[in-house]
This record gives sequence, C-alpha cells and structure tokens, in this order.
Amino acid sequence: MVLILPPCPASLKQIQHYLKAATEHETRDPVVSYWCRLFALQTALKIDKKSDEAKVLLVKLMDWLEMEKKAQSNNEAITNDIAAQAHVENYSLKLFMWADEQDRNGVFNKNVVKAFYTAGVLMDVLSLFGEQSEDIVANCKYAKWKAAYIHNCLKNGETPIPGPVGENPEDNVGASGSSFVPGTNSNEANESITSEEKTPNEPASNDIEFAKFPAGPPAPTEITQPVMEIYNPDTPTPSNVTTLSEGLMATVTGVKLDPSQVTKAQKYCKFAASALNYDDVGDAVNYLHKALRLLETGQDS
Repeated sequence: MVLILPPCPASLKQIQHYLKAATEHETRDPVVSYWCRLFALQTALKIDKKSDEAKVLLVKLMDWLEMEKKAQSNNEAITNDIAAQAHVENYSLKLFMWADEQDRNGVFNKNVVKAFYTAGVLMDVLSLFGEQSEDIVANCKYAKWKAAYIHNCLKNGETPIPGPVGENPEDNVGASGSSFVPGTNSNEANESITSEEKTPNEPASNDIEFAKFPAGPPAPTEITQPVMEIYNPDTPTPSNVTTLSEGLMATVTGVKLDPSQVTKAQKYCKFAASALNYDDVGDAVNYLHKALRLLETGQDS
C-alpha cells in the first residue's frame, strides 16, 4: 500500500533519511520499505512523541505498519525477525559491494554516492534485530563517510581517491576500514550529503537498479554477528540431530556443536535463501557450503 505521509517536523529531521529510503523501495522491495519505516517510527518515538506535528506523522506510520504487516502476513521477511535480518543485511551488503567495486575502479558519480549512503542507512536499520557485529558497524560508518567524501570531492571539482584512505597502509582493513581523510569531520560530511538543500543533484529514486547488481567481489568482511535461534516445532528433525535449547550441546554426524554454531549454520541457510531472491546463485551456493562445512566439521570458513 502506497503511503503518503504529512511533512516531517523539524524535531524529527533525524528520521527523514529512513523515510526516504522506504519511499524509494516501496515498489522495488516492500520488505526494505517496511523495516525502514519501523526503524523510523521507533527512532521518532525516542525523540518527539508529544508535539502535535509529530503525533500526526507517528499515527500515520503506525496505521500503515499495522496494515502492511497484515497484508504481508505470508511474507516471512516481514513476520520473522531472522528472515527479515537476513533480507535487509543481504540487500545492504549487495548495495555496499556494488558501490565499493565502482569506487575501487575509479567510477565516481551520483549513483555511487547514493548507493554507499543508502547501504549505510539500511545497516542502521539492522539494529532493530539486536546488537550488530563490529563488521557491520564499521561498514556502516565507512559507507556513510565514503558517500560524503565522494560527494564533497565532486562538488568541489576534486578527484576522489579510490578505496579506503588512511595515512598508513595498516589503517585500511578491506572495504570496512573506518579510516578518514585527514581533516575531514565525519559528522559534517554526513550532514552535507544527507541535507536536501545541499544536494540538489541527488540521484532520483529510480537511478539505481538496487535489485540488479553486476557480479561483484566477495563480501568485504565476514558476517559474524549473532542472530536469534529459530525453532519450529512443526519441522521434522533428523534422527541424528538433538533439538537445541540454550546451554545444551547437539551432535551432528559425530561432531558436537554448541548452540552458537547451529545458530550460525541457520543464519547461513537464511542468507542463501535471501541471495536467491536476488537471483544470486553464486552467493547462495557459497552460504550453503559454509553451513554444510560448519555442520559436518564444526569449523567455520
């Protein structure tokens, strides 16, 4: 259902970027749109829920979220937090990797800026599902900084430096390095790229084909964040697998696995399913191999 919101009051300026991302994905990816709006709502409730302007916006958001959840009751990425986290994270990483590949190849334009910043915004949304790994936090910070850095370079007629930029080589740890251009204030840079009045040339919502990325490099960092264990009592359990509860051990093909290892294997399977939603068979196979290796050997690779 298309949502038309009242103007966002000045007190809730902080949520504008999440609402904008939601609007841009309303038809492209309703799951992303739903979670962006839920994150915007939860953030807004912590900032201003008393002013009349805020109340009008918040009630509208609440009504839409309730109706959308009912309309999408058969969509696991809406009703199940683990599937939702896998969907949003996989999407944000795809976007991040596309922008990172363009950047490292010396391609600097408004689409790259938009892709980096949107990836950072969606990684913020992942906090809905619990504390995120250091990798996601670093990628989020890097993506927002890189967007602001490229934007400011283009605005000033300068040529951006590809990839992470630091004074020492060891400062740059893959694409998730959090190094900054010396003298650049990250908060000021982010404000510049996200301010409507300061970015008249911001890409239109359909400028980036978010769901159709060219094959890119492997994920910049290993995904290691914990996710909640999912257990469906209606799902048949193989005879050689013991149902887990917290603190118990499971035996799979002779290998003892602790709950965190089984949870990680479940996560890899969810990520494989999410990758297939984007027709990315390579990533799906990779995640399934990781899950199988973990279950068979207890080793994560």
